[in-house]
Amino acid sequence: MQLSIIVPTYNEAPNVGELVRRIAAAAEGIEAEIVFVDDSTDTTPDEVRRIAASAPLPVRLIHRARRRGGLGGAVLEGMDAAEADACLVMDGDLQHPPEEIPALWRRFRQGDVDLVVASRYAGGGTSGGLADSTRVMVSKASTGLTRAMFPIRLKDVSDPMTGFFLVDRRAIDTATLQPRGFKILLEILARRTLRVAEVPFDFATRHAGESKASVRQGFHFLTQLTALRFGKMSLFAVIGAFGAVVNLAIMWALTHAGVDYIVAAVVAAETTIIGNFLLQERFVFQDMTADASGVWSRFAKSFAFNNAEALIRIPVLALMVESWHLSAVLAAAITLVAAFVVRFVFHSLVVYAPRRAGQPSGVRSFLEELDAEAMSPGEL
Repeated sequence: MQLSIIVPTYNEAPNVGELVRRIAAAAEGIEAEIVFVDDSTDTTPDEVRRIAASAPLPVRLIHRARRRGGLGGAVLEGMDAAEADACLVMDGDLQHPPEEIPALWRRFRQGDVDLVVASRYAGGGTSGGLADSTRVMVSKASTGLTRAMFPIRLKDVSDPMTGFFLVDRRAIDTATLQPRGFKILLEILARRTLRVAEVPFDFATRHAGESKASVRQGFHFLTQLTALRFGKMSLFAVIGAFGAVVNLAIMWALTHAGVDYIVAAVVAAETTIIGNFLLQERFVFQDMTADASGVWSRFAKSFAFNNAEALIRIPVLALMVESWHLSAVLAAAITLVAAFVVRFVFHSLVVYAPRRAGQPSGVRSFLEELDAEAMSPGEL
């Protein structure tokens, strides 16, 4: 097999037949396969199976029960399952014209690059398929922001946001990639320096169905961009800062409602600790949860540590003010920075530490033993 064409799909049943027909025509003369990686809730899997039965080239389906990593995770699963090392990624809505496949293949076959990007902004490429002027503006702004964040890695890439590209999977380490949504090319480019070439293409209008673009995807993109540029600690800091604002807002609201300030401080602190844990689970350490202990165990560790840290930090703050004669604001800033570093290290190395192979957590072991005793044969 020379080329594996990976198509991540989510509710694209009306597009499957036309997509396969056009890919087969475009890939004539290339020993190619199509790998659909499907997260659909509609009849897309059934349509893929139906079309595959009579398709002029091999068509395979991977239907994911768990949609881990979103579209980016689907692309990585497709790469892992591909028969060929040359993996071409494209959307299933025909906004990436299959007729451009030969151009990407010819450029890749020259042998001097690891990655060929189909660009809307290079040469004669266009982005006419974007629904309206707002989406055009958002696309250009996000592209400009991304290139500004990675000026060296992306110096030869005019369209790092495209989902239409051909990559030699031997040139990337898929184990290091952490897909958080739909911009898998950005993840690939930011993690490793690759030899890149571009081929212009015209971004077409959607053939059928509805666009999956949303505010939520935009938030995922900003999260991904921040994590790639600054790492986990930056996201941890952003959530911590957000939690501090929420903490103050809760205290203000409760004290203005007549609640004693000590009680208000405790309620605000506990609420913030719980909220921060939920946000860290979702946006900072989500790639580590599968190998870590259970969620309740993680919560217990995080909750206990944060409360213990607060009990220690306040007396240290008082000591710095009373004995070292530092201003309260400066002392608070020092203790908060130190606490931030300690919290991040504790969560990274303890809360989300991987379980040892074959050894469940203590709580799980206890429950399993209790269950075994309860179900063992005996007499009334």
